[in-house]
Amino acid sequence: MNKSSLIAQIKQKKTFLCVGLDVDPNLIPEHLKNQKNGVLAFNKAIIDATKDLCVSYKINTAFFEAQGARGWDLMEEIFSYIPDNCLKIADAKRGDIGNTSSQYATAFFDNLKADAITLSPYMGFDSIDPFLAVKNKWSIVLALTSNKGSNDFEKLELTTGEKLYERVVKDLYSRYGTENLMFVVGATNDKDIATIRKLAPYSFFLVPGIGAQGGNLKSVCENGLNSEIGLLVNASRSIIYASSGADFATAAHDAAKSIQNEMSFYI
Repeated sequence: MNKSSLIAQIKQKKTFLCVGLDVDPNLIPEHLKNQKNGVLAFNKAIIDATKDLCVSYKINTAFFEAQGARGWDLMEEIFSYIPDNCLKIADAKRGDIGNTSSQYATAFFDNLKADAITLSPYMGFDSIDPFLAVKNKWSIVLALTSNKGSNDFEKLELTTGEKLYERVVKDLYSRYGTENLMFVVGATNDKDIATIRKLAPYSFFLVPGIGAQGGNLKSVCENGLNSEIGLLVNASRSIIYASSGADFATAAHDAAKSIQNEMSFYI
């Protein structure tokens, strides 16, 4: 899905919601835990319940890779089940030397059929060049994350007076443009969202941290929206675990609908 197609879906559905499929097998409803394909059934039900209310799904690959070969097979099945009018994000946070990154790009873009992958930029340009070389696929690079550890490195002040995350955004934006580059920008850093928007005025931001992590959608929009919307706001636990009972899919729909209703005012 290219940039113009993503913007068209946002306008059509009146939402910029990304649903995070961070599915812990221990947290799915009890009636699914003993089923052979319980995790798959859970994910499919969540997708069916929310696909008209979002424009993207983000699979945190760690929850599936932890299950070994079967986990990878599950990811393939889930990605193939997600409708093609939704951006399919592999939240894998990869980034390595060039020949290794090329193999990761093949694994996630060609084999898993992901539309996008999250990346760490801290090994330099050559570690993410292979991903950005792939046409019509997105690289979503960590800029400023929502965890408290973002203070450890991302906010370090450089001798130039700028923070490390600011240099990352500025240099990547200048080098790669906006057609297949996004940035991860945590929702819990309101003023910093505004700073990053000034540095990358036409980029899309993937924004985690609303819902269970306490980020505020209104504040994210006030600080991060641009003329093309420019945001994919992720909610995971607050949607997929809205209920632990047999009504989990209905509860997920209602939680996503509430967010979509709020988002529609900004489109």
